[in-house]
Amino acid sequence: MKQLTLPLSPEQTQALRAGEGVLLTGTIYTARDCAHKRLTALLDEGKALPVDLKKTYIYYAGPCPAPAGKACGSCGPTTSARMNAFAPRLLDLGLQGMIGKGEMSEETRAALVRNRKVYFAAVGGAGAYYGNAIREMQLVAFPDLLSEAIYRMEVVDFPAVVAIDSDGNSVYDR
Repeated sequence: MKQLTLPLSPEQTQALRAGEGVLLTGTIYTARDCAHKRLTALLDEGKALPVDLKKTYIYYAGPCPAPAGKACGSCGPTTSARMNAFAPRLLDLGLQGMIGKGEMSEETRAALVRNRKVYFAAVGGAGAYYGNAIREMQLVAFPDLLSEAIYRMEVVDFPAVVAIDSDGNSVYDR
């Protein structure tokens, strides 16, 4: 497993290859379907986003409440394909990368290549394990969305696989 500290430099991102196992340490943000719809609405209205996309990796997840002594409860990935309608636009605006579960569309893959970014896959069904990698969690935007709000998370040794690299190679093609 390759240990990486986020944010990655362009050189680090472009050196990653589909199928590589990684341990991510740094800042990630959660955002699911409802949050993506709100981000898109803000963009359509010409308003500022609550996160700086040029420094952001989005984890397609909705955290569960934290038990005593933990920063976060279970926090497993959701199906990434539901964000295909939003991902290319966010990547074109500077999003650094995404973490989720499952395949992404050809349009999203093309946006990853065009912007030289990467999509990481997390393991479905391992939410409790991922929750343990989260050291801090803070609500950032859309509190009315509850678990679908945007949360800023500090993670340590968050395991993932490079699912689509910046050249467009995908583990799902194998």
